[in-house]
Amino acid sequence: MSKITEDTSLADVLEHPEAGKILEKYNLPCLQCPFAKIEAEKLKIGQVCQQYGIETKKLLEELNKIG
Repeated sequence: MSKITEDTSLADVLEHPEAGKILEKYNLPCLQCPFAKIEAEKLKIGQVCQQYGIETKKLLEELNKIG
């Protein structure tokens, strides 16, 4: 998997099997949202973090360790 940045789509992040577990750890509500599943290609991980008050830098560091 290529490096995950703030501009990486949620769909691209979720291609990695372990990414969902990390996102759950950060209580990312998009994982259960039916709308987010439809819009996953357009949702950028940085935007989602900002919207839900998730520490983007810390999340990206953890996601990039699984790559």
